[in-house]
Amino acid sequence: MRLSKSQYIRGLQCHKSLWLYKNNQELRDIPSNKTESSFNTGYDVEKLAKELFPNGVEIEFVSNDFNGMIEKTKELIANGTQVIYEATFKEDGIFAMADILVKNGTAWDIYEVKASTYTKEYHINDTSIQWYALSKAINLNRAYVVHINNKYVRDSELNIKELFLIDDITDIVLEKQDEIEPQLLEMEEMLQNDIPSIDIGKHCSDPYGCDFHSHCWKHIPKQNSVFDISYAMGKQWKLYYQGIVAIDDVPEDFHLGKNASLQIQHHRSQEIKIDKPKIQEFLDTIEYPINFFDFETFQNAIPRFDNQRPYAQMPFQYSLHILHEDGTLEHKEFLGDENSDPRRALSEQMLKEITPTGSIIAFNQSFEITQIKNLALVCSDISDELLALNERFIDLAHPFQYKHYYHPKFNGKYSIKVVLPTLFPDDDELDYKKLGSIQNGGDAMDTFANLHLLKDKSQLADIKKDLLAYCHLDTLAMVRIWEKLQNIMTDSLMSNKLQL
Repeated sequence: MRLSKSQYIRGLQCHKSLWLYKNNQELRDIPSNKTESSFNTGYDVEKLAKELFPNGVEIEFVSNDFNGMIEKTKELIANGTQVIYEATFKEDGIFAMADILVKNGTAWDIYEVKASTYTKEYHINDTSIQWYALSKAINLNRAYVVHINNKYVRDSELNIKELFLIDDITDIVLEKQDEIEPQLLEMEEMLQNDIPSIDIGKHCSDPYGCDFHSHCWKHIPKQNSVFDISYAMGKQWKLYYQGIVAIDDVPEDFHLGKNASLQIQHHRSQEIKIDKPKIQEFLDTIEYPINFFDFETFQNAIPRFDNQRPYAQMPFQYSLHILHEDGTLEHKEFLGDENSDPRRALSEQMLKEITPTGSIIAFNQSFEITQIKNLALVCSDISDELLALNERFIDLAHPFQYKHYYHPKFNGKYSIKVVLPTLFPDDDELDYKKLGSIQNGGDAMDTFANLHLLKDKSQLADIKKDLLAYCHLDTLAMVRIWEKLQNIMTDSLMSNKLQL
């Protein structure tokens, strides 16, 4: 048997996933942009962490010559090399590459680099199989996980010794060694037989989202399955294990809680709930001029700018639609320069463009409020003006979150990406899928985070155009949703007058 370290970890999560990987790779899901972005982040973090152990020699990765990589590692060890990056071994059928291998007296220390902010259980499993393989070829001393210190704040030059934390996990790794041999034997036996009969479960996404999800979940309805029930506190699995997969089949006496029960009730009746007094009460809190406002943010695992922490949300863009009492609607926007810290310029322009009076509307306002608080910390000289904005926010999600307006097609959710297409199903102007390369916040975040690396000027211009179009739609969507609520109340008023 030959297993790589990642395949062993896959097998620990699910034997069926490992079997499919070895025998039916064509059934794998297409990797998402998020998966690719996470891979790139991990590569960048690992590359920088190697500077903690300078003057090492790196084994070049050659996908069709693993034996050559193994022989190069043996040669470096024999020649007395003290630090080896990507040291490659194959022992007892296990193929393993150590991120950083450091000579310590007559033995070696293993350093596994992770882009996370703490050591996770599967990092320990990862390092444990490394130890299992490497210990059969060389003497080992200690095992460490190198990870990001999310309390680090960049000040001028990047300080990699403060950016990274190193956890000694040797004792835990040694404790796990007795488990590995039986696990490998079990996996070997499993791979020699037919596909294992393993049902779906929480293991499908823990610790990783499985790339055979579509295949294994094909018996679950695409729409209105029990897994579409929101706020059910894991009770979806209780239903599934009772053989219930569709919302329509959920027993009347199965207790799911208020929100989930409301979702099922309206799914069955297909009735739209409209609590007009509550909607009017909400609308009465809004004052003109109305500022419909939305941030886009990006994250860096490795801080690029002063006063930036790893993985901190960094506002780089906003869209602002201003609706005046006379019906005039104007739009303003900001998109930061990808090569510099956007926070100061964004804050100053935002303070100029948001009207000095009137409500500020956001959808799920806590995000915008938090970002403004963080901007106030960075721009301390204008912090009072920034924080004053937060006192004027009103959350447009409120009537949907608290079910004052509920549509069966919401499926228990209330995000703007759910509410908008439900209220305006055939409006191309409000269709995110009609946009260009940026169609959701994740796209915007990942794209801008890497925009400074892009050299193609024409491509850069197209991407910026797409970023502006996406953020523009976020606030235009809020305008239209607000108008929809207003129209409901206007129509109700007219109806009452006609009845009189």
